[in-house]
Amino acid sequence: MTQKSIAVLPFVNMSNDIDNDYFCDGITEEIINALTKINELKVIARTSSFAFKGKDIDIREIGGQLGVNTVLEGSIKKSRERVRITAQLIDVADGTHYWSKRFDRELTDIFDLEDEISLAIADEVRNNFGHFEVQDHLIKQPTTNVDAYQLFLKGRSLQLKWTPESLNEAISYYDQAIALDKNYAKAYYANLQCYGLLAMWGYMPYQEAMDLAIGNLLIAKEIDTSLPEYPLSFVGKFFWGEWDFKNSYLHINKVLAINPNHIDGLEAMAELFIALGFFDEALVYANKLLDVDPLSANNHYTFAHICYYQGQFDKALESVDYALTLNPELALAHHLKCFCLIWLNQKQQFEEFIKDTPLVEEKKWLFRLINEKPFEVPEEIVSRWTAGGGNETMLVPYDLYILSNSNHKALGFSRLQEMIDRRRGQIINYRQEPFLKPLHGMDGFSDLHHSNLCLSDIASPVEEEEKSTPTILDASQIEALKEELLTYFEEEEPFLNPQLSLKFVSDVLGFNTNKISYLINTAFDLNFNDFVNSYRLKRFKSIALDPKNSHLTILGLAYDSGFNSKSVFNTYFKKIEGITPRAWMKSNS
Repeated sequence: MTQKSIAVLPFVNMSNDIDNDYFCDGITEEIINALTKINELKVIARTSSFAFKGKDIDIREIGGQLGVNTVLEGSIKKSRERVRITAQLIDVADGTHYWSKRFDRELTDIFDLEDEISLAIADEVRNNFGHFEVQDHLIKQPTTNVDAYQLFLKGRSLQLKWTPESLNEAISYYDQAIALDKNYAKAYYANLQCYGLLAMWGYMPYQEAMDLAIGNLLIAKEIDTSLPEYPLSFVGKFFWGEWDFKNSYLHINKVLAINPNHIDGLEAMAELFIALGFFDEALVYANKLLDVDPLSANNHYTFAHICYYQGQFDKALESVDYALTLNPELALAHHLKCFCLIWLNQKQQFEEFIKDTPLVEEKKWLFRLINEKPFEVPEEIVSRWTAGGGNETMLVPYDLYILSNSNHKALGFSRLQEMIDRRRGQIINYRQEPFLKPLHGMDGFSDLHHSNLCLSDIASPVEEEEKSTPTILDASQIEALKEELLTYFEEEEPFLNPQLSLKFVSDVLGFNTNKISYLINTAFDLNFNDFVNSYRLKRFKSIALDPKNSHLTILGLAYDSGFNSKSVFNTYFKKIEGITPRAWMKSNS
């Protein structure tokens, strides 16, 4: 488990109106997205954090499932034109609250408030677990109209249901938001995504949906191209629409340059590398997705797909089974499990699994062709697919796979060529698909599609990380500033102030918080709070043994030393001394 990690649980709706759930969920997602902009902080993605919504589960168990050491929980109360947000950070190790704060603001200040909360959270995690660089601002105001923002959040809550009906409802709310603010770029980009999905899934006439998507893009790009949604909007076009892998790679990198932890960007990069057969590179991104979004069925499906293409069918089956546990409705995972059972020749489990599912006959034919080698598929079966030019409704092309493993290989090759010419997404990974291996030796297979992206064109994730982590202070600066910091703490004793903050110390020394945090972490191998508490502990031990303070309680002595919390004092004391403060007092009296 990485130390610098956090899960933001859905804020609880404390308003009288239950319909304000969309507002609470939207604020939670905004804060999650803001924190993901911090490169060295692991932030659990929305899907996994929201898996615990409305569930009464111990924070320590949640932290264990998500692999984080900090959990943020809180509540929101919206009343007329005001909003109150209460938030607290909890250390997963022992369940203690090490920071809490209540924010009361006018609703018109909601974006400043989201930014303030996000920065406060980042600062407190850094103060407790070690240095990472924090930007001056994590959220910028996307609209000047609060009513438009609330309509956007309603749309977002519907979009995330990912059904044809909810996507169309989401568009109606985004359109209402745009009517109130013609310059609301995020609403246009959201419409673009909804129309794109409706087109790809066949729930709207393709050209009509794409024209509407492009119309929203043309407006959005005139307003704001700094959002990750801008380069992301080109990824679908280049990757799925044109199979232009080089342009796809360039635009995914632009997304990750804006936000290195952008979930859609990470997923797109994994899918791109799978399509190219670059499995080592794909695994880097698939594992990162699982790290920040461990309860996403889609991420486990992606990982299983890589294993499947590598011929690791047992491992793929294990992962896809877990994906179906998380989301039994994930159709692609169902098909992948079916394929794994075929290649593993698990006939009984296969037949039980496919019972009462669509395309049962096709699935059985595929099993027979791989494991029982009948080779010949009757003409009446083949004619079902050839009459209409292929089964366009199949999410995965069973017809193509059956033809390719039968006495109709030429027809299978022709079908594959046709699908590639039309850039059908179902077969973008055709070179990796085990069911299509019988076609590899046929004339013309290697010429079906030529990728314009080579492995040598790709920067390794390590190189990308090194480019994004510049040195904040050099060795001579560290030495000079270290002496200045020590002198300040020993002469001025700022640690006696129970509200002492990293910003206060930074302002006194005339440096920004990133430099002082980096200094303390590098020069002393401590986080800010442990550095300050080390002075407080030294003061406590000094005054606790002074007979003139014998009338004071242990807690009183702790407060006089600068500690502002009984739990923080006891936890830190035991971590350093190995015994409780009372036991220490007894042994030293």
